[in-house]
Amino acid sequence: MTTWIELTPDELPIAAVYEWALDPSAGAVVLFSGTVRDHADYRTGVTRLVYEAYESEVTPRMSEIAAEMRRRWPSVCKAALLHRVGTLALTECSVVVAVSAPHRDAAFEAARFGIDTLKATVPIWKQEHHDGGTDWGLQSQPIAEVPRA
Repeated sequence: MTTWIELTPDELPIAAVYEWALDPSAGAVVLFSGTVRDHADYRTGVTRLVYEAYESEVTPRMSEIAAEMRRRWPSVCKAALLHRVGTLALTECSVVVAVSAPHRDAAFEAARFGIDTLKATVPIWKQEHHDGGTDWGLQSQPIAEVPRA
């Protein structure tokens, strides 16, 4: 398996993703982990996030992102995109993107493309629980198509 795509209510296995991404031909592994923090734009005292997804669309979109990573950076060895749904406490991991490649430039660029494109194209929404109440994330945007190079 050279691509790992997953949407799960379970804790994300960050160490296992890193180990999986290792490859004898890869001199670089870049792993991005997004975690729940105690604030958001114009909101303080965030205590937890609740993620919801249009589940039947998530895996196809993530697979499309991985395919586009490989088109743009053909040297990518392995690519992983994992996201959680459900209630997450402070410091819990909500998303992991990992990329291995022979050289760091491709690994960094592909991983950056992966997380940025996931945020813009995959139908996952977050609800913030904070000291002023409960609201959906302020940075919501229309779901876009995965950009082609």
